[in-house]
Amino acid sequence: MNRSTLRQVFHPKLLTVLKEGYTLATFWADLTAGVIVAIVALPLAIAFAIASGVNPAQGLTTAIVAGGVAALLSGSRTQVSGPTGAFIVIIYGVVQQYGYEGLAVATLIAGVLLVIMGIARMGVLLKFIPYPVTIGFTGGIALIIFSGQIRDLLGLPVESLPAHAVDQWIVYGGALAGTSLSALTIGVAAIAILTLWPRVTHRIPGSIVAIVVLTAVVHVLDLPVATVGSRFGEVPNHLPDMQFRTVSWDLFKAMFSPAITIALLAALESLLSAVVADGMTGTRHRPNTELISIGVANIIVPAFNGIPATGAIARTATNIRNGGRTPVAALVHAVVLLLIMMLFGSWASLIPMPVLAAILMVVAYHMSEWRSFKRMLKSPKGDVAVLLSTFLLTVVIDLTVAIQVGVVLAAFLFLQRMSDVTQIGSITKDLRTSDPDDTEDQGALSGRHVPAGVEVFEIQGTLFFGVIEQFKDAMRLVERPPDVLILRMRNVLSVDASGIRALEELHRDSERQGTTLLISGIHSQPLVALERAGLLDVIGGKNINGNIDEALQRAGEILDTKRHRAAVR
Repeated sequence: MNRSTLRQVFHPKLLTVLKEGYTLATFWADLTAGVIVAIVALPLAIAFAIASGVNPAQGLTTAIVAGGVAALLSGSRTQVSGPTGAFIVIIYGVVQQYGYEGLAVATLIAGVLLVIMGIARMGVLLKFIPYPVTIGFTGGIALIIFSGQIRDLLGLPVESLPAHAVDQWIVYGGALAGTSLSALTIGVAAIAILTLWPRVTHRIPGSIVAIVVLTAVVHVLDLPVATVGSRFGEVPNHLPDMQFRTVSWDLFKAMFSPAITIALLAALESLLSAVVADGMTGTRHRPNTELISIGVANIIVPAFNGIPATGAIARTATNIRNGGRTPVAALVHAVVLLLIMMLFGSWASLIPMPVLAAILMVVAYHMSEWRSFKRMLKSPKGDVAVLLSTFLLTVVIDLTVAIQVGVVLAAFLFLQRMSDVTQIGSITKDLRTSDPDDTEDQGALSGRHVPAGVEVFEIQGTLFFGVIEQFKDAMRLVERPPDVLILRMRNVLSVDASGIRALEELHRDSERQGTTLLISGIHSQPLVALERAGLLDVIGGKNINGNIDEALQRAGEILDTKRHRAAVR
């Protein structure tokens, strides 16, 4: 890979910013934004970690390490990265079954996959993930996050929760009698603050207000409410020592499927966040560089006991709204979080669990995109089926299965629609009888002379494996083999290997029956595909015609030749 090609794949925005000239005024704006984003990220990092089944320090570490690394290498000017709610479901399931070692391996593999995706320039391809699949699993994740917080919001006497939401509801049903009035009161108060505080100001995050005020209330009144400290112990005031892990082959195989899901989620959320940032600032991100930056962050973060990270839409939007315009703001956010951890990390153990539960419930509500979900229910039945399948599988089974099934169902739905819009049939009669005065489109049907012994078929749509049987059935409609068969392909923009195979069989059958096959109006992609397959040489250059008139003229020549040969005999 030469230098020019490398720049196309990987060119961090930070280098661009420094090359353009970085002023003191810009730094001050980035500094202010970075501090505010760090304050927003602090409770979220802790809450996401706890909801994922790991300890609070791992969430903070991820926000610091992954957030800093991604900022240095980011393909977006304003992206802020760290742990997000989208990963909670997959992380919790992996940790429950394989422990943190399994999660570390899955995160590492996902990081490598993301780097490969960036190098392979797949940043633009992820936009082809179907919208019903995205809305389906996002809604499912939101419901699972919400479900997982009911225990702490109500203060239920439940030691550990199962990974699946349905099992959690069964556990809740048997434990509701143990609801703590103190926990419920603190939790409801937190939801009220989170809901109402934005009406007062957006400068100070409601989550910080809820944590400060309600933590003070719990400890002043000595309320019997679980805290981060009582659940997880003291939160350390330093980053863990860097360590490298040995990966067994069995664990690698077990973690590869979850790693694919993590990589896909990280790519989708990061690029979506970058697109949102572009819309807010009028800039353009570099998708492949962004994938590589998130990949490197996820490769490094397991060495510090971190969890998967990606671009965070809410923190990125907060960064932009508060004046952040370069990756320096995201770097400041990581540094400020590190300082908070070092100076006030031990205070995090005082935070009441119902407050964190309330924060995550509000996050889940906003994440659910229930309005979009509701609108999607009015879509065509196929899309609704993909949406509901992805949603239900996310909730009932797991996210990995949901995404895999959702994408496959969406692919089959697309193939069915492509098959439905592809039409193949004889147009010989139409060519002979249509209005000769119709000259608006020179390629349209227009009363042309089609000699006896010539059959014309037209394909409209894509000639791919999903329509091959339809193609073969149409060819069988000819009662007796014609002298010349013209295949009109002016409306065929692409052909795949199955389509080429079908044309080969049609040519072979035509030769056996004494029929000459002509192709009319073929486009560049099918033409190149036939040439590479060697089919053009077999059919013959004279039998590949630019339009229907040339094909009919060629058909007349073939008929004259056949008549002459017959007369000689």
